[in-house]
Amino acid sequence: MNPDLDLALQRVIRAPRDAVWSAWTDPSRLERWWIPAPTVCRVERLEVRPGGAFVTRMSEDGERFDPHMDATFLVVDDGERIVFTNAIDSAWRPAVPAPVPMTAEITLADHPDGTDYRILVRHGDPADRARHAELGFAEGWGSVTGQLAAFVERMAVRPGR
Repeated sequence: MNPDLDLALQRVIRAPRDAVWSAWTDPSRLERWWIPAPTVCRVERLEVRPGGAFVTRMSEDGERFDPHMDATFLVVDDGERIVFTNAIDSAWRPAVPAPVPMTAEITLADHPDGTDYRILVRHGDPADRARHAELGFAEGWGSVTGQLAAFVERMAVRPGR
């Protein structure tokens, strides 16, 4: 991690790693936690493979959905790591994403209490990193990580949901 360019978050999620992985790779599960509540998420495309599309939309009222994320998966190590970027859109075209271009790396590892969940978001320059931090990286990514944890921890208690 380069502290001048990167932002990070780490949390232990009290659920098995395969449950966390499934929450990332199943569109119906991703929709339930990916955007901070009460905003609603709709997954348009989720092709969890290198070069695959990651496209989501969001809605404040549950009726009108606006673009949220148009990204491409770069690396997918089954059950362990997902890397995606919004600097290349789902059609593999260079993008100028708002609020900042980034590459996000999500890693999952076994932990005695469940899953060691880590996020590393890389930026191209210190200004983009600073802008992302000022816009609420810790709060936004922290919020959805909390939603992810609550979702998979509930599933661990009540399998099949």
